[in-house]
Amino acid sequence: MYAAATMRIDELFAHREPVFSFEFFPPKTEQGEANLFAAVNELRSLDPAYVSVTYGAGGSTRDKTLEIVSRIRSEYALEAMAHFTCVDATVDDLRRELDRFRDAGVENVLALRGDPPQGETDWTATAGGFEHSRELVQMLAADYPFAVAAACFPETHVHAVSAEEDLRHLKDKVDAGVSFLVTQLFFDNAVYESFVARARAIGIGVPIVPGIMPITNVAQIKKVTQLCGSDLPAVLVEQLEARADDAEAVVDFGVAYATLQCAELLAMGAPGIHFYTLNRSPATRAILSALKLMAPWKRARSLVSTGAPTS
Repeated sequence: MYAAATMRIDELFAHREPVFSFEFFPPKTEQGEANLFAAVNELRSLDPAYVSVTYGAGGSTRDKTLEIVSRIRSEYALEAMAHFTCVDATVDDLRRELDRFRDAGVENVLALRGDPPQGETDWTATAGGFEHSRELVQMLAADYPFAVAAACFPETHVHAVSAEEDLRHLKDKVDAGVSFLVTQLFFDNAVYESFVARARAIGIGVPIVPGIMPITNVAQIKKVTQLCGSDLPAVLVEQLEARADDAEAVVDFGVAYATLQCAELLAMGAPGIHFYTLNRSPATRAILSALKLMAPWKRARSLVSTGAPTS
């Protein structure tokens, strides 16, 4: 048993470079839970700044978020951020849940509107609940001691009217109290670079952490990107399909691609990397281990300080 972690994540960006983190989801079975904590244990040796745990729309997985966050903090001495959504809850319901989080010692929350229920395409607010995640952020900032994070979408949220409107809504959330952002997954670093530039241009100054999902299965990544609206570049699809009949080759290629992608992002000045692990450790362990050996952020900083060309 380790001493429980305690740290506001927004403070890490000021004195820890870069900030690496892992995302997990609450499993629905005992075996899934055993697999989750095996992955946490294996990834702990890489000294992540924090981990995050997603929040189900209802039922046991939703109830599991606080339990898993508390266990990660107390048993593994890792700071853990709880995701939190507005789905299927009144404001009073949200307050009751947030009171539980606060009383359990949680210090970090990722505030989300949440997705429509499975099988539905349109978002409908619960009667007596919030319509927008900005309202949740405002309540968190006004009434709770948490560091508040939010998601952002370099390729625009699937339900947004336009990229410009999506960015304006993001600015509203940051102004309401968000202290750092984590992006949806993407596979073209030019997309992240352009998004950060546009965000800075309208006054969003908080850290924007790229979210990266290592590719380990061709069918899976096609389904995930279709659901979230992220693009798979044609050249990447071509290479994946050439290996589609060889699962091991797909994993090897996916790890190599993600390692190169992360190295470039860190050399560009990204404040860290948030890995979508899908509750597995091997790919993420390989990528982060290589990055820590390469330390591309140090090389980029050195080149800038000496005036050497960076490309």
